[in-house]
Amino acid sequence: MAGKDESHLHACRCYIGDCEINVEVKKYFCKAGVNGIQLHGMLRVILEPLIGQMPLVGAVTLFFVRRPVLDINWTGLTNLLDIPGLSSKSDTVLMDTIASFLVLPNRITCPLVGELRVAELRSPLPRGIVRIYLIEAASLESKDTYVKGFIKGKSDPYAIVRVGTQAFMSKTVSETVNPKWNEMYEVIVHEVPGQLLEIEIFDKDPDQDDFLGRMQLDLGEVMKNQIVEEWFTLKDVERGKIRLKLEWLSLYSDPTKLEQALMVNNSITVQNSEEPSAAIMVVYVDQAQDLPLKQGSREPNALVQVSLLDKTFESRTVYNTNAPVWEDAFTFFVQNPNQQDLDIQVKDDDRQFSLGSLSISLSQLLMNPDMSFNQWFPLEHSGRHSQIYLKIIMRILIADAVDLEKLPRTRKSTLEKNTGSAKSDKMNMTAAKLVEAGVGSLIQAPLPTESSAPSSVGTEGVIRIHLLEAENLIAKDNFMKGMVKGKSDPYVKVRAGAQSFRSKTIKENLNPKWHEMYEVIVNHIPGQELEFELFDKDIDKDDFLGRLKISYKDIMNSKVMDEWFMLNDVKSGKLHLKLEWLPPGMDALILDQVLQANRTIFTQNDLEPSAAILTVYLDRAHDLPVKKGKKQPSPMVQITVNGTSFKSQVINSTELPIWEESFSFLVGNPNLERMELQVKDDSHVLGTLTLPLCQLLTSKNLTFDKWFKLENSGPNSQIMLKVMLGILVSEHSRELFSIQSVAQDPANCEVENVSFSPSVSDESELKPVSSLVNDPSNHSVSENSSVPISESVSSELDLRQRMHRKMDILESPQIKLTLQYHVQQGKLLLVVHSCRNLKLHSKEIPDPYVSLILLPDKNRVTKRKTSIKKKTINPEYNDIFEFEISLEEAQKRKLELTVKNSVSFMSREIGKLHFDLSPLDLTQEITQWFDLKEE
Repeated sequence: MAGKDESHLHACRCYIGDCEINVEVKKYFCKAGVNGIQLHGMLRVILEPLIGQMPLVGAVTLFFVRRPVLDINWTGLTNLLDIPGLSSKSDTVLMDTIASFLVLPNRITCPLVGELRVAELRSPLPRGIVRIYLIEAASLESKDTYVKGFIKGKSDPYAIVRVGTQAFMSKTVSETVNPKWNEMYEVIVHEVPGQLLEIEIFDKDPDQDDFLGRMQLDLGEVMKNQIVEEWFTLKDVERGKIRLKLEWLSLYSDPTKLEQALMVNNSITVQNSEEPSAAIMVVYVDQAQDLPLKQGSREPNALVQVSLLDKTFESRTVYNTNAPVWEDAFTFFVQNPNQQDLDIQVKDDDRQFSLGSLSISLSQLLMNPDMSFNQWFPLEHSGRHSQIYLKIIMRILIADAVDLEKLPRTRKSTLEKNTGSAKSDKMNMTAAKLVEAGVGSLIQAPLPTESSAPSSVGTEGVIRIHLLEAENLIAKDNFMKGMVKGKSDPYVKVRAGAQSFRSKTIKENLNPKWHEMYEVIVNHIPGQELEFELFDKDIDKDDFLGRLKISYKDIMNSKVMDEWFMLNDVKSGKLHLKLEWLPPGMDALILDQVLQANRTIFTQNDLEPSAAILTVYLDRAHDLPVKKGKKQPSPMVQITVNGTSFKSQVINSTELPIWEESFSFLVGNPNLERMELQVKDDSHVLGTLTLPLCQLLTSKNLTFDKWFKLENSGPNSQIMLKVMLGILVSEHSRELFSIQSVAQDPANCEVENVSFSPSVSDESELKPVSSLVNDPSNHSVSENSSVPISESVSSELDLRQRMHRKMDILESPQIKLTLQYHVQQGKLLLVVHSCRNLKLHSKEIPDPYVSLILLPDKNRVTKRKTSIKKKTINPEYNDIFEFEISLEEAQKRKLELTVKNSVSFMSREIGKLHFDLSPLDLTQEITQWFDLKEE
């Protein structure tokens, strides 16, 4: 089968090689190798395009229609790979590697003449799409047994669906031999007949999953019948069958068929999260020109990231050129072309330095002939002449055999549910540009009432990086010409996009501790990574100690990552990091809590944690003053917050500039900081604006979206801004909030400076006890108590006053203890749980421990102490101490407890607690926060 400008050859290849490969490692006296490789499969060769001169064809394309069979005979030590369990795994890994190059939809294309578009030969449009409905299975074998096999159980079946290299795994249905999945998948089909649908069913087990059967079907049957719905008997097992529904979707270049495709898709209801596709799109990334240079002079190593919703593909990297040629192709399923955009990012190979970007609305393809683009596109945020050549083809997917009259509309797509009505100021912009062009007498441009900020503006967040410590680094410093091993002087370079940080250098240490913090503003563009590189500081050239990359996406998904990471490209070493994703919040009432929590975060590099992020969308200006002689200005804007400044682009010769740019700033304390804006024409100031950020705290959603009057400007000069403040709530803040929510007034029994209170229900009223409010040292916080907030209190002022009072409670250092006397054992039990808010007596973070004794004790036999916790003001101990004394004797004692810093000279005291046990009922467990008196 072939077209008129191509020729197809089919070859059933059976390669039986007698190769012999032997490897010997003399140091360990071991041998390994391979003695014979066999590969069986149907290879298809396509000769296209046919040309009228030698060599008669333009290119040769090779691929396997189905996965070939691989058999390897291992020798020596690698004979272990012939063990049945290992053999299947090793062969699968090798076969997956072969398939990634040679099994459809992957191909190898060898051009024989020049000026061929290799990407289009390597990734042609598919013949069709098969929509697979995995409905259910019945009468599967029972693989789970109990009481050493005497009692038969059921199975926990799941299915693996595969067409070539396209594979899907269903959910696991627990404890059934008749599972119902009701899941849907879509696969690309290039060669029919030929390509196979393969389904294997397994029983999920903790160790090795049990096989429950398989089935195969040539997809040519689906194209022939359009719809196939039936039960298929499972092979290689005693019993079992599976029910499938298969639909053939044809490709159409007629945009009027989109409504039909959407109508069919809206009637589909499945259990998995897959959205049915209305179209398929192939993006051919050909080449780029005039990309910007790195650091002004270095040629970039360019790659392209192509994204549609959450699906991202990445091209190969072309090194050391600003005119790269990629010739790569990527295929996407499209749920609704009217509501989706294709995003193109050209980046340097570190995936952080952007060389340009492009966003294309897929709705434009619906209006183009043949639903395709084949042209140069100018790159945004790039060089003046930077551009990229793309060919984009979209086709509507139609199930011709579906009867539209019988379709119920039972669902809305996720895109429809998540996409609201979008407002547009295009008419206003056009009018403004007409006025700018000099036809103001013909048309009066209406001013927009809001900015044209896209929905992505204001979604930026912050990644807070805690660089804690490293262990087991490589020793790079040697003495006596390498005969004596030394240590290293490690430091860390942190790169996040265009930002970079460098830690302090720790002298002569393979287990350094930094305890430094950095913050970076990040967006949701896929493919971005944090990079950590460790070096040994030397006089000449610093030695490499390892690197590590962590994707922004992983951090955002995890919210908090506090773990050890193994270093790459070195023999040993690991790095301890705490990474936090802080999305912007819109609740101004929690700002005071965040500020209070931030004051308890101490780092070695003295960086103040940010409490908020400020995003400014610079839209446009109106009626700016003209220069002398009525010459139009060329305005740009400089925005400054807390010493950080950004400049906009320059808009030439207009008093009605439109910038449409956004900038983000870290804010330490919105109550104290302000935004300063200057509109300039070269060095001449056209207007200024000062905005205290505290004004945003009382605005709706912490946002201003309006015209601002410019100062030191014309009488009617104004600027349109959208200014958004987002509060950053860290894990540390949330921990303090949970503590704050359980603060409660003392009641009942008081002993010196400590008060005990029973658990109080959430509905109880807050009592104004002067000893709690006026003297923070004269209170306790119950673990099980809470401060209720009356629903009738609507005044923000009252709420803030309560918040301030509770924050005062949190400022004092405290220790959490459990006391109880076990009558049967004749022992007094004391548990030291934790401390919080310990005070610093220097810039060094303490290494606290707790020393305690029961007085009177002349011989100090009851003296105990906890373990030492490193570098913290909120240590967790949970250390248990037992004292073998009678209950009567215990009630005569006093507990003296001291929190000390083990680092400082002579273990300087941080806080102290002293109280009498006699008034307490020690037979009842008492768990309580106690105030520490500061020394």
